[in-house]
Amino acid sequence: MLRQIIFLLTFSFYISADERPNIIVILSDDMGYTDLGCYGGEINTPNLNDLAKEGLRFTQFYNTGRCCPTRASLLTGLYPHQAGIGHMMSDRGENGYRGDLNKTSVTIAEVLKPAGYTNYMVGKWHVTKNLLNDKEESQYNWPLNRGFDRFYGTIHGAGSFFDPNSLTRDNRYITPENDTEYQTNEYYYTDAISDNAIKYINEHDSKKPFFMYVAYTAAHWPLHALPEDIAKYEGKYDQGYESIRQARYKKAKDLGVIPNAEYTPTIGNWDAVEDKEWESAQMEVYAAMVDRMDHGIGNIVDTLKLNGQLENTLILFMQDNGGCQEAYGRDPKGPRVERKANIGAMGKDELQYDMTPQKSREGFPMRRGHVMPGPADTAIGYGLNWANVSNTPFRMYKHYVHEGGISTPLIAHWPKRITSKNQLRHQPSHLIDIMATCVEIAKADYPKEFNDEDISPMEGISLIPIFDGQGQTRPYLLWEHEGNRALRIGDWKIVAKGRHGQDDVPWELYNLAEDRSEVNNLAKQNPEKLASMIKFWTEQAERTLITPWPKNNKKTKKKKKTKKP
Repeated sequence: MLRQIIFLLTFSFYISADERPNIIVILSDDMGYTDLGCYGGEINTPNLNDLAKEGLRFTQFYNTGRCCPTRASLLTGLYPHQAGIGHMMSDRGENGYRGDLNKTSVTIAEVLKPAGYTNYMVGKWHVTKNLLNDKEESQYNWPLNRGFDRFYGTIHGAGSFFDPNSLTRDNRYITPENDTEYQTNEYYYTDAISDNAIKYINEHDSKKPFFMYVAYTAAHWPLHALPEDIAKYEGKYDQGYESIRQARYKKAKDLGVIPNAEYTPTIGNWDAVEDKEWESAQMEVYAAMVDRMDHGIGNIVDTLKLNGQLENTLILFMQDNGGCQEAYGRDPKGPRVERKANIGAMGKDELQYDMTPQKSREGFPMRRGHVMPGPADTAIGYGLNWANVSNTPFRMYKHYVHEGGISTPLIAHWPKRITSKNQLRHQPSHLIDIMATCVEIAKADYPKEFNDEDISPMEGISLIPIFDGQGQTRPYLLWEHEGNRALRIGDWKIVAKGRHGQDDVPWELYNLAEDRSEVNNLAKQNPEKLASMIKFWTEQAERTLITPWPKNNKKTKKKKKTKKP
């Protein structure tokens, strides 16, 4: 009798495990809040629009304002400094800024694997400084050593879409030409990410649930897109910044995704642009990059449908920071830079290590400056003025922690559980909540210890109650990047611009329930609230390893010797 009871309990567990959902977390790169059609944009994103129509859109979801910290926070459920990545991939001499995912954090994959999930990763990793070779001893923070079972993508953060640097299959560097598992007539990294996600879904043992992290590099610079996608947007942006921003603002208002947000002044004077064809081309190519990503997401969704898995798969789409104002490679002055003479194609096995390659794989020297974007031998970004359009109507951009730098769409689609269709959710939420959400629905145990290390407790709160239309109590949200810092408690937010080692930049105070665009600084009218929030930020900053800040861009102290990873 006892053996029968044990058998029934065991059988019941496996039935329950089979019913747990697949989880796909999709992260795009360097996109603004209103770039997607379902958030107010004019870019053609029918597949993401459909996911939103059949699911939920969050209007106050946050990232960390920059690529590396966002990825660290998303993967671990911690504030990025707690995971060791408060900045980028260099060791700045303080534990919150080591530039390497630390051992006191665990990834979603590491938590879900013991619960029976198979874990896949495709796309941009960018949470380790060890990328100069594929020797085993340097791979301790590569995906397969942080809980993932298969990996296709790039270890580094940015690079050519036609010949990505640090391109990796599992634990081995590859090139687009020598990858034995994936070949195509015309290699384009966005397509490769989508296609390999589909490959892993098709190869997966459907008796087990899976977790998949899909990290696109679209629409990060360089502006690289396929000619057929660029052609769709020819002339689309000839009217300039103001017209596009106004149209986005109206559409976003009508959609309800920017309640209580004023229209802020447009950056850039279109009439003063000397080469309007060149300037509008930047946004045409950017839109083409987003379009192609959406197409790939549609193919992933179609694969889930064909495999009978869409109904019980949670799909979450979000962005790593706001629109990117960095003037990468841009030069609006002077004559256009035309294609240069071919200097010899790269070999099939010749690896690409440079973020900005010296030449395209076909052998054309790289062009930067006043160059028409799109082809593989160009390397420029779309710049400040178009970033301001992407972030409509919010202030600031990537790097900063004003709303334009940290606000992201979150689309949640899970037909079996999210039965409310095409609804908005206005509760403030953050990347730290993704871990907590995955742990709950996977019925996993978040560890106190892992690999003989004490693990930092989760900072986030599960989004499941919000999926179900319930309220959620959140004490606060916290940010810091490059001295730009913020704290949100309820509807109140303090925020300041700064730089590492500088804490005397005045704080601003906003009531986001009335002023999401951060136009009306209430600091002088509410000195006591401001002071109490600054005090609380300082306390939490110390707890979460934000302070002490590195005093410069170099190491400020020698790192203590540790055991070999």
